[in-house]
Amino acid sequence: MEKIIDIIDSIAHEKGLKPESVKEAFKTAVIQTAKRVICENCDFEVEIDEKSKQYTLYQKITVVNSDDKRLEEEPEKYISLTEAKELDSDVELGDELTSEVSLEDYGRSAASALFHEIEYHIQRFVEEQMFNKYKAMIGTVVSGPVTRVDNEQNTYIEIDEVRAVLPKRNRIKGEYFHVGDTIKGILRYVGIDKKFGIHLEVSRTMPKFLEELLKQEVPEIADGLVVIEKSARIPGERAKVALTATSPRVDPVGATVGVKGVRINAVSKELNGENIDCIEYSPIPEIFVARSLSPAIISSVKIEDKKAIVTLPSDQKSKAIGKSGINIRLASMLTGYQIELNEIAATASSSDEAKTDEEKQINPDALKALFGE
Repeated sequence: MEKIIDIIDSIAHEKGLKPESVKEAFKTAVIQTAKRVICENCDFEVEIDEKSKQYTLYQKITVVNSDDKRLEEEPEKYISLTEAKELDSDVELGDELTSEVSLEDYGRSAASALFHEIEYHIQRFVEEQMFNKYKAMIGTVVSGPVTRVDNEQNTYIEIDEVRAVLPKRNRIKGEYFHVGDTIKGILRYVGIDKKFGIHLEVSRTMPKFLEELLKQEVPEIADGLVVIEKSARIPGERAKVALTATSPRVDPVGATVGVKGVRINAVSKELNGENIDCIEYSPIPEIFVARSLSPAIISSVKIEDKKAIVTLPSDQKSKAIGKSGINIRLASMLTGYQIELNEIAATASSSDEAKTDEEKQINPDALKALFGE
């Protein structure tokens, strides 16, 4: 079986596996094959000689009393003390004896079974290594070409050596992809199945995807000069991002938006035209709520438990609510508060509007006093 060991070494090198992992896979494969072709209920162990790169398969047999019923029920697993004494005079009850067996004695069927077992266990190690690799990548942006779009509009993407799926529910509204398109997404889930292997799920609707795209597009975010404190999205419609700067020299909003909006527009384009509002984060809830309702101008904010009572001029209410309520929904998602809007009551009169035409006329007596008669 020397050739098989050499093949295993080459597989370890080719697949990038640790030699120890390959050896364990090989030992498991040999033991499973022995159970299949020699004795299903027997115990086996494998030893590998590092110098010769050959392996030896042993069958373990337990020493029991001569009248033990297990000798009749499972003669392949047990040996009587009398017989064992003939082999080794120092043997005692409960000891385990080992006898060398060879799969080669069982013909081509054993060799074929061993080959398939090795292939199976090596594949499991490869999948486990890949699983750990992609599990560590959860929450990062991945990209690849589209290989298939099924009838339910689930999009399949080739990411390195693994196929990932972008379900329709994780796709931005209004997006459609075709075979050959290269798309980006956030790695949301990694699973492994004995039948189907590694399973990756990608999303383009998570707020984390927006944050990672901003990190790629804005050097100040990547370098830690600007920090994304919170974000909220209604995918394909609008998003809000709360930012802070770690240096007083950096304007977090200006750095993220970029000159003439070039940076934020690049991210918006990747998100199918999603509008992105950048606001400066504040640890003071009242200020943060007021800023989150931008572009509306807020008069005051009062926090009551998980509710934010916002007072604002009547002409700002529609801006605070936004089209179809998007702005106030995003502000609530971003801040974590339920927002209640209260309009400021209109004042009875203001100086110019309350005056009559007669009151606005110049007093004749005042002219006389100023210029004389």
